[in-house]
Amino acid sequence: MSVSFEERKKIIIEKLSKEDVIHVPALAQALNVSSETIRRDLDRLEKEGKLKKVYGGAVKVTSLIQEPSFEQKMQINPKEKEAISRTAASLVEDGDRIFIGGGTTPLSLIRYLEDKKNVTLITPSIPVMIHTLEIFHGHVIFIGGEVNREQQLVQGPLAEWTTKQIRANKAIISAGGVSLTDGITDFDLNQAHISRILIERSEMTIILADHSKMGQTTFAHICALQDVSIIVSDWRCSREWRSKLHTEGVELLLAEQQ
Repeated sequence: MSVSFEERKKIIIEKLSKEDVIHVPALAQALNVSSETIRRDLDRLEKEGKLKKVYGGAVKVTSLIQEPSFEQKMQINPKEKEAISRTAASLVEDGDRIFIGGGTTPLSLIRYLEDKKNVTLITPSIPVMIHTLEIFHGHVIFIGGEVNREQQLVQGPLAEWTTKQIRANKAIISAGGVSLTDGITDFDLNQAHISRILIERSEMTIILADHSKMGQTTFAHICALQDVSIIVSDWRCSREWRSKLHTEGVELLLAEQQ
């Protein structure tokens, strides 16, 4: 006996209320329908604002003020983030001193710095710091401070003081939102403040923002668009936003699909 969309919708939303991530194959098996049917259902539910599609499934919709957990972020647009990281790494030169902020996109960037020589990496991100111990051969400075467990980074007065003692060539910051009126924003006030200091202490600001961040404003202001040197986004960035950023005089570098 076939299950109607409304019945599937109820079950999908119920499952999502209990889990951070739901996966297409598991849903297809549970509802005894094809994976293609589930994908169409997820498309419809995303348009209704009930969930957000990610690679292989969906996650809960979070408000633009409430930040998704680090684990949830890992599920959102992973292919796009990987491509953005690879492209951003091409901007790093031998001998650079680079600030790398928190978030999941900068984490992927580390593996693409393996061949860079005499690079100093400065970060408040705990996963980035751990990752550098495994594959990065340059100099690493970890910014100490109060630990934000959910976002897996450090923040607070000690982190701010430490950051102010250092100068860098480039700051590579992951954005929560990119807006023509509100500029670059983040979900957390403390982390946005750290990002502002990183930018002030750097010669060049590189913002990492996948296509879903365009036109979004989250809770805390980081900087104006005019303070950004380059925005690195992905191939799904709309023509409209490419044109808008060009009009604002912001250089946009698009990562190619692999």
